[in-house]
Amino acid sequence: MYDIAIAFYAFIVRLASLFNKKAQKMLAGQKKTFPVLAENIDLQARYIWFHAASLGEFEQGRPLIEKVREEKPEYKILLTFFSPSGYEVRKDYAGADVICYLPFDYRSNAQKFLDLAKPEIAIFIKYEFWMNYLNHLKKRNIPTYIISAVFRPDQIFFRWYGCKYRNVLNNYNWFFVQDGNSATLLKQFNYNNITISGDTRFDRVYKIFKQGKNLPLIEKFVNKTEEKQLVLIAGSTWDKDEEILIPFFNQHPKIKLIIAPHEINENHLAQLKNRIKRPYTLYSEADEKEIEKTDCLIIDCLGLLSSAYKYGEIAYIGGGFGGGIHNVLEAAVYGIPVLFGPNYGKFREAKELIASKGAFSVSSENDFSAQMNNLLIYTELIRDAGKKASNYVINNLDATQEIYEKVFSTCP
Repeated sequence: MYDIAIAFYAFIVRLASLFNKKAQKMLAGQKKTFPVLAENIDLQARYIWFHAASLGEFEQGRPLIEKVREEKPEYKILLTFFSPSGYEVRKDYAGADVICYLPFDYRSNAQKFLDLAKPEIAIFIKYEFWMNYLNHLKKRNIPTYIISAVFRPDQIFFRWYGCKYRNVLNNYNWFFVQDGNSATLLKQFNYNNITISGDTRFDRVYKIFKQGKNLPLIEKFVNKTEEKQLVLIAGSTWDKDEEILIPFFNQHPKIKLIIAPHEINENHLAQLKNRIKRPYTLYSEADEKEIEKTDCLIIDCLGLLSSAYKYGEIAYIGGGFGGGIHNVLEAAVYGIPVLFGPNYGKFREAKELIASKGAFSVSSENDFSAQMNNLLIYTELIRDAGKKASNYVINNLDATQEIYEKVFSTCP
């Protein structure tokens, strides 16, 4: 049944590739995987295989990758992605020795992949429960771990009909989970090889914060006038997010806006520009003279957002009116209050930030306006909420160290 489902999924991707560039890139990348491995795997070296579904999971696993790189130079790193949104952004990541796509989870692909890669340790990041890969790792006695994992009762493993698929969990030597609820759920099904280590993303965002990357153009934008204007920074926004926050910005001249849309294609940027009724400029076109004339800076390039949050005083994180919010920790670490839409239920850090009063959820344009006005009127709320946000991040550090010590206490 599982193999049929994988074959059907692969068929859908191939069909989508006729008109979808993301699907085209995935298929093209998967075709190159085995030649890449054959050409680049050093048969005399020892490899640790890290697998990330996409960019978000990679950022979660990155602290551990870099910890291994630093502390265990005898190992080389093989990094795989399933999604083009991860691979295309990080295909040149210097922290890995070999980077490629993970082919569809056919039995033949799993066997060939492991024959070529020959990993000594396999680490899956948060999600990705590919049955055939995991089964073959188990058969070859390759220690296999999942880190920063989250388990919920609605997942197929824990449904009345999920018994057969739940067997895939038997292939992990150890579960490193984010929270007690995940651990409790696993223990109900007799999985006791668990450590509640937390989320390695805390370590990642704190490292970015400590490195303190400066962005001179944004700094110039923030400080361009003698009269103080509050800076709202909106990260990874989608259309619905922009519908609720742009009107507020248009009507409040004492606010400046830095916005980094999730999609930076030409059509979406044109739609965003049409909504903005005050002077704006694209980051890619900005210079010091242009910055002097603008109230809104649109970040239309990758890799800047996590450092740009340092220039904001209030952050809005997109995705909460769709499938789920993006990374709230990237903003919270800078000690600024965080706002986001209503679809955050699957994100532990969002719920805990709200509970700590370092973040606020908004459900409509009116709700966003009310929350922003409250912060603008009672400015001490900005300071207090920001402090609570940064404290939350600091109190959840060191998952990476705990995972590292456990993995290498059982592996040579």
